[in-house]
Amino acid sequence: MYTWDLSALFKDEKELEKFSEEVDKECKNFQKKYENNFENLSENDVIKALEIYENLNEKLVKIMTYAYLKFAADTNTGGFYAKYNEKCTKIEQNLVFFELKFNELPKQKQDKIIAKTPKFAYYLSNLQKQKAHQLSIKEEKILLRTSNTGAQAFARLFDESLSAIKFDFKGEKLNEEEILSKLHSHDRQERKIAAQSLSDGLAKHQKLLTFIYNMIKTDLNTKCELRNFKLAEESRHLDNQIDKKSVDALIKAAENSFDLPIKYYEKKRKILAYDKLYDYDRYAPLATSDKKYDYETCKKIVLKTFSDFSPKFGEIAKNAFENGWIDVYPNASKRGGAFSHSATSDAHPYVLLNHTDEIGDLFTLAHELGHSVHQSLSYSVGYLNSDTPLTTAETASVFCEMLTFDSIKSSLSKQELASLLAKKLEDIFATLYRQINFTTFERAIHAYEGEISSEKINEIWLRESQKMFGKSVILNDYYKIWWSYVPHFIHTPFYCYAYAYAQLLVLALFGLYKSGKFENFVEIYTKFLSSGGSKSPKELISMFGFDIDDEKFWQIGLNEIKKMLDEFEELL
Repeated sequence: MYTWDLSALFKDEKELEKFSEEVDKECKNFQKKYENNFENLSENDVIKALEIYENLNEKLVKIMTYAYLKFAADTNTGGFYAKYNEKCTKIEQNLVFFELKFNELPKQKQDKIIAKTPKFAYYLSNLQKQKAHQLSIKEEKILLRTSNTGAQAFARLFDESLSAIKFDFKGEKLNEEEILSKLHSHDRQERKIAAQSLSDGLAKHQKLLTFIYNMIKTDLNTKCELRNFKLAEESRHLDNQIDKKSVDALIKAAENSFDLPIKYYEKKRKILAYDKLYDYDRYAPLATSDKKYDYETCKKIVLKTFSDFSPKFGEIAKNAFENGWIDVYPNASKRGGAFSHSATSDAHPYVLLNHTDEIGDLFTLAHELGHSVHQSLSYSVGYLNSDTPLTTAETASVFCEMLTFDSIKSSLSKQELASLLAKKLEDIFATLYRQINFTTFERAIHAYEGEISSEKINEIWLRESQKMFGKSVILNDYYKIWWSYVPHFIHTPFYCYAYAYAQLLVLALFGLYKSGKFENFVEIYTKFLSSGGSKSPKELISMFGFDIDDEKFWQIGLNEIKKMLDEFEELL
């Protein structure tokens, strides 16, 4: 089975429509019963209302999951997606009052409620922190009602536009995923043509893509003004349950270690015997091989890797492969990239891939199924607690990539191992250093006063992108518009540092796992993932003896990268 089976959500659109109508009635009844009398509710009644509120929110997510997955698999179904986006937005207006009314209660009563409900204690404590940035119920309803014509609308336009672009390549018309895969070709000329083709294709749409980005920038700026956030990134830190100081420390640690990628790419240039290394050479394989990692091969590797680490991980992966969780191959109107959508506890996560038989696809499969494992385990703490902050959301995905990498190392020759180490280092650099560059790029864009031109965005992108390479890689002038295909800038501003955060965290955890110092590592790690978002990142990480506020924390992961780089250099 290579496509999704959405029947775990709804067997057809008729059932979806009927369910939506029922949820609409339930939400209206909820508002009628609780909104105008909220301050008079007993503590136990508030907790009972909270349980209903959780259930109703999960039902809305179920509706939107079905609509979004249909759209992701076929972006021509934008009208269907928009219909249910609008429908759910209207229904959700009936629930807006709940969190606002809770924060209007006297602090003493809030604290008593929190003390009485350990299940929701952390969720409610975080809710208290949102009070300074909440508006009135009427204002919140207006923002919710207009959200579909704001940033969400431009994000949809971005997805539809990117999926429609075709890139010329040797007489063929390729989509985004297919042209990006050519940047990993063994043939240097092919990589060069692919890089130029990607740039030429994006350049034709740069006016539109710049406009979309400006609308995202303006929308976020407006929301920050309304919600009393001083910086564009501040709301993301609040959601991630960390502060700017921690992010600054992460960025500083990464930028202070740019010598690691620079050293690697200088070594790679020598191995390839090139006078200069260009942007299209970054992912050049070190070994000439026609080996393809078809989906069935990747499936076997990942299933064995997960099962060897933990029977529970293996069981979840097996369910994913056998029960229609995964949409595997690219097609003309499918969304690019990859993701694992948590969906709802009465169904299961859904994984989108765009598999093109490259080795990178093996690690993408492991990454997204790592998310699925995390999401499946976190169902146990309930919907409101299962939403993991981005700071720990990437933990399982990147860890499972490392497990898969480690599992295939021993079966390789010296040359193959060196090639794989190179690939893994490049993946780490993309997950860590490139995401830091993305973050500093976003900081500069969102700090810019007023609408920003394509030329200025291009200038900032090229400047920030060059930092991690120094003089080891030459970025051609056409590279300056490659910001325009990165979906996180549009869908989730300031998402990207979470990848870097998770990468260093995982490297530290993986080093701990491989050291054998934690005999019950798998047990603790499973508990870590099963906690979802019911505990703070600081508390979760403390399970392994790490202190998130210690500046030395980041260095632990960086040392693991250095070890891997040293191993690579010893092989060649």
